[in-house]
Amino acid sequence: MAGIYIHIPFCKQACYYCDFHFSTSLAQKENLLRCLQQELHVQKDYLGGAPIETVYLGGGTPSILSQKELGDLLNTVRALYAVSPQAEITLEANPDDLSLTHLQELYQLGINRLSIGIQSFNNGFLHSMNRAHNAEEALAAIHLARQAGFSNISADLIYAFPHSDHSLWQADLQQMLAFRPEHISAYCLTVEEKTVLGKWTKKGSFQPADEEFAAHQFEQLQQALAEAGYIQYEVSNFCLPGYESKHNSNYWKQTPYLGIGPSAHSYDGHSRQYNISNNALYCKSIEKGELPCEKEILSQENAINEYLMTNLRTVWGCDSSFLEKQYDFQWLPEQLTYIQALVAKGLAHFEQGVLRLSPQGLLLADKIAADLFVEES
Repeated sequence: MAGIYIHIPFCKQACYYCDFHFSTSLAQKENLLRCLQQELHVQKDYLGGAPIETVYLGGGTPSILSQKELGDLLNTVRALYAVSPQAEITLEANPDDLSLTHLQELYQLGINRLSIGIQSFNNGFLHSMNRAHNAEEALAAIHLARQAGFSNISADLIYAFPHSDHSLWQADLQQMLAFRPEHISAYCLTVEEKTVLGKWTKKGSFQPADEEFAAHQFEQLQQALAEAGYIQYEVSNFCLPGYESKHNSNYWKQTPYLGIGPSAHSYDGHSRQYNISNNALYCKSIEKGELPCEKEILSQENAINEYLMTNLRTVWGCDSSFLEKQYDFQWLPEQLTYIQALVAKGLAHFEQGVLRLSPQGLLLADKIAADLFVEES
């Protein structure tokens, strides 16, 4: 099995915290969409004919595309690749794009999962981060999606927005749980250097929340969603039973995937490749029949470290038997000592050869993974 990711690099406006690749100019949209289809042709053998179980349209803001534009892309995918009839087909969407008519059009295209970038139901938060939608549109988004027939909805929230207390975050959580989407992704507001937020922080005009404030909101998130019946199957991702994101889970499980579009990444089990993050240069290369990407052959150590980094963030954890079978690797003595210390501190469980982090350990997932990394020989 395998997946396909298609990057739609267009947005109405730039959110102040976002460092993904996108453009707010739609002047080259038609040409770029044509190049996406051309890259799908060029890359048709990358996955070796493996059945496609997931297709993910991300960005950027894919929901700004028309029914015809999205339909042309999906028809190209279906014509060139062995897409399973039961494939999970996800579209990322912003609330301001989601009229009932557009949602019905999306549903008719065979898109069966929506990922809605709500982020907050608070107008102050939305305005301060330059989101294109308002609280009213955020409130309407899931309701309209249900009306259109969608029964698999994911919604994004952002926590750790600087505030005098936790009331804003608690209100957002309460409102989200009232809608009860099948999936919730919650991300800590992070300051990236090249964003507007990064520039404000450097100038001193924005003060990010401190780690303790953010950690407390993460713990509130874990508790509220657990009480509501959601499973935390990855650090930032929660779902009702059976509604994990199949596409994102494939990333964490080292399943091969093809990335199409500027800035998209691909993985075939042995190497990774990265498309250039520039719309004009991407199109120029594709039009010449060239792939605008860099390729990296993964060393055994890199592959092991990627497995540790991704799987320690998940409910599945790191399996000793998988490491041995896949990479001929066994835990080193110093790693086992470190793991035993994690268990003693209540940060992890190590049972039947599987290392899983506790809810407290998930707060430190990236650091713990880095501490376990294998050095290049």
